[in-house]
Amino acid sequence: MSRPTHHQGPVTLRGAQVPRTTTDQRLLDRRGPSDWVHSDPWRVMRIQAEFVEGFGALAELGPAVSVFGSARTAPGHPVYAQAEAVGRALVESGYAVITGGGPGVMEAANKGAAEAGGVSVGLGIELPFESGLNPHVTLGIDFRYFFVRKTMFVKYAEGFVVLPGGVGTLDELFEAVTLIQTGKITHFPIALLGRDFWGPLLGWVRETLVAEGMIGPDDVDLLRVTDDVEEAVAWIRAHREARAGEGPGPVGRASSGEDHVRGSEP
Repeated sequence: MSRPTHHQGPVTLRGAQVPRTTTDQRLLDRRGPSDWVHSDPWRVMRIQAEFVEGFGALAELGPAVSVFGSARTAPGHPVYAQAEAVGRALVESGYAVITGGGPGVMEAANKGAAEAGGVSVGLGIELPFESGLNPHVTLGIDFRYFFVRKTMFVKYAEGFVVLPGGVGTLDELFEAVTLIQTGKITHFPIALLGRDFWGPLLGWVRETLVAEGMIGPDDVDLLRVTDDVEEAVAWIRAHREARAGEGPGPVGRASSGEDHVRGSEP
């Protein structure tokens, strides 16, 4: 005995899985529970809407660099002042500045960019312990979903400048390194500001991950460590100029690992 079959787009339902009402009926009938709006298929629409909103807002942004760092860095801290200088230097080099739109390093970079007359972008995220975008954002978007926000950080940036930060900062850093290592993105420089902060981490990467064969020695070359804001920005700018002169090329690795990890001139 054949079971009744019901089709919903590409989905085939039989037996007890066949709904008792039609999609149009559920759409037009305002009665009954509203739990359906919280289901995973409906969330796909929300996710799609966030992508569309982000793409629409940033499509004409132009050259940009994403800046990451701790939300807990207070004004008056040396890293806060350094982040301001980063935002200002990037704008003076023709870049828009993208941050997570929050306080701390993000606020400082947005402030430096805005005060320099540039585009200061904040990509906020809905969190229980953070309240809105910082006042120095001139173009802001709030997201529900981390992975949509992460896409915007990478898609509309030509590189990252990473200042001292916590788990969120490390997440963005290593995700970018993974995308470069696997060839998902190319010509993507990552500058780490703060030798004392980042040095021990890179030491562990070389002495443990490279030594154990978990990664290749040239994977460390993807990162450049420096204490100098101008050097970090100059390195990102050099990648842009090389890309403009050479066209599409291989994954954007540094030419000599130790030199770039130590922060020498490009």
